[in-house]
Amino acid sequence: MSMSVLNSNVMIGVGLRHPHFTDILTQPKQVDFIEVHSENFFGQGGAALSVLKQVREKYPVSLHSTSMGLGSAQNIPQHYLDRLKKLTENIDPFLMSEHACFTWGQQQGQVIHSGDLLPIAHTQQTLASMCEQVEKVQDFLGRELIIENVSAYIKFDESHLSEAEFLTQLYQRTGAKILLDINNIAVNSVNFDNGDIQQSIADYINELPVASVAQIHLAGCSIPLVGELTIDDHACPVSDEVWLGYKKALTRFGALPTLIEWDSDLPEWSVLVAEAKKARDIADAVLVRKST
Repeated sequence: MSMSVLNSNVMIGVGLRHPHFTDILTQPKQVDFIEVHSENFFGQGGAALSVLKQVREKYPVSLHSTSMGLGSAQNIPQHYLDRLKKLTENIDPFLMSEHACFTWGQQQGQVIHSGDLLPIAHTQQTLASMCEQVEKVQDFLGRELIIENVSAYIKFDESHLSEAEFLTQLYQRTGAKILLDINNIAVNSVNFDNGDIQQSIADYINELPVASVAQIHLAGCSIPLVGELTIDDHACPVSDEVWLGYKKALTRFGALPTLIEWDSDLPEWSVLVAEAKKARDIADAVLVRKST
């Protein structure tokens, strides 16, 4: 049986942060796309937006939002959506993503932002509210979103849907596909389940329809002290457990844009590129085997 090489179909990218602006513009092209946090480029003009426009001339860009709060009961402020739409028009991203969490609320009549990705209860009521928010945003932007599973540090007793089932139903109702973060599944497995990370990942991805996933995130996190929660700090190389989970995801979902996330204790650009190369090598090997 012949083997078909699929490496040209695998897009591997890295998250771009300020310390690497010079590298991305001056180094040879070694990744397929760049992902940035949308809110970092909401300013009117300025150096950061200028750099992003230059990057966009060389690379496809994915806009990853962290403050939209699609799971919020409070409506997303219009000023936020206006800025996101303007950035979208300036950059023309090939993907736009957010998280299945809430960030906006009210206190003493004032709209406030949490400054963090707060977990939501996986109920039909929350699902209906989030579907409404997603549809409003997609209609306003004229684009489909993809929604990321999150690391959560509490669990709600009233949650009667798994996160995978919640995101599946969201996809089925709104068309918003899933951004599958393998490390977030691993973190939640250690913190709340039996700690069998590979089983947790397998169970999660097997609940998702093959057509529902649009992107994969890979990251690493610091090892906690005994008795402490594992925190998804994006401060380390991708772990062996997450690489194994990535192989499972590729086997089920095929060639999907894959991002290396690293947000804290940033390494040299060459280290990020090496992580991207590892992802590419793994994806190529898995997809070639799958095609034989």
